[in-house]
Amino acid sequence: MPIRINNVDSQFERESLVRPFGFKGGYMHEIWQVAVLLQSDDGLEGLGLGTQNVLWSDKNVFTAASESAGNCLMFAITDYTLKVMNGQSFDTPVELQDRIFDEVYEYAKKITGQARLSKTFVLNALVPVDNAAWMLYAQKSGVANFDQMLPSGYREALSHRHQQIASVPIASYGMPLHEVKQLVEEAGYQVLKFKLGSPGTQQEMLEQDKSRIEEIHRAIGNKKISCTTDGKLPYYLDMNGRYESKDTLKRLLDHAEKIGAFEQIKILEEPFPEEYKVDISDLGVMVAADESAHTSENVAERIELGYGAIALKAIAKTLSTTLKMAQTAHRYSIPCFCADLTVNPVLVEWNKNVAARLAPVPGFTTGLMETNGHQNYRDWDRMRSYHPCPNESWVQEINGFFELRDEFYAKSGSIFEKSDHYRSLLDKK
Repeated sequence: MPIRINNVDSQFERESLVRPFGFKGGYMHEIWQVAVLLQSDDGLEGLGLGTQNVLWSDKNVFTAASESAGNCLMFAITDYTLKVMNGQSFDTPVELQDRIFDEVYEYAKKITGQARLSKTFVLNALVPVDNAAWMLYAQKSGVANFDQMLPSGYREALSHRHQQIASVPIASYGMPLHEVKQLVEEAGYQVLKFKLGSPGTQQEMLEQDKSRIEEIHRAIGNKKISCTTDGKLPYYLDMNGRYESKDTLKRLLDHAEKIGAFEQIKILEEPFPEEYKVDISDLGVMVAADESAHTSENVAERIELGYGAIALKAIAKTLSTTLKMAQTAHRYSIPCFCADLTVNPVLVEWNKNVAARLAPVPGFTTGLMETNGHQNYRDWDRMRSYHPCPNESWVQEINGFFELRDEFYAKSGSIFEKSDHYRSLLDKK
């Protein structure tokens, strides 16, 4: 039976960062957390959360205005979407998003002034709306379990059951080397994500990136770990589309090989701008698509170009889009893993539900999920208190891993329980 939306609401709050967060040649200083409420005509209520990231989703929007102005634009798209949806009926959140996306995208291009606006920018704005729709859908279907909530056609790609997920922190441009060493030697992390694509010209970027890889490899390259099949510390490099040519990237990889770091590069994420489409099957490393994969069609296109993995972000591109992307990758037998958007603790659980059900990435013995909010938010402990079940075993990292027992799967990481704090934001008008 269709679900008819008869009331909508939205609100946001700002969260400051510990230090400017550098990637894509820019720096963020705060991140907006968005709460959305959808109510149906039969009394059901869905609360959805989202974390905005303008710099990640479209650098052109970020650089065209102030940081706050860019966030305002993204929030305006969320609010406009709610106006479009109010009074509409839907059968599944996937169907609803497919129906409204083009209209919302045209509005987004208009208010941002970006004729070639990244679709990921709009998807980021739609995350809280989509999550709220899934909560309504689950209630209408009479389920409170992630597996049961998924429409049957999308379940095969998410049929694995990890008992352990490696938590992947991030090392951004500004992180000192001694802090990188602490992540491995003191905190116990076994997989690190390094932001490359340093600020400056292409030549300046390349030289800085070569130096960064070299200093990291010298500092921690010999560490032995348990979550890779060869026992070596894996390097997960994220360029965020900063490399403008394959030749420049090859020069970086040649340097990595020269210093003995090449074989430890297990994942190389989004090296090129979205519009740069070239076969990369001869690079000798697993290249993953992230921002360039907005849709399942983009996933298929990247796979044809030689991309060997897909970074899924249910917390950045909506669960609805993620399900279709995972299904396409599964059809091609291409592995997926979950990357972060520096989301809040509640949204970490949404990402974890996806990461827990993806088949292992080749070379790894556990699941993978990037999560870096605890590194970057100034008040992470306060934010964690907004989690409906902050003390559950699966919420806490233990020596760099999330331990997922039967209770995690039974409770779906508590995503069906409302956060009192974020719900209260919508009562403060």
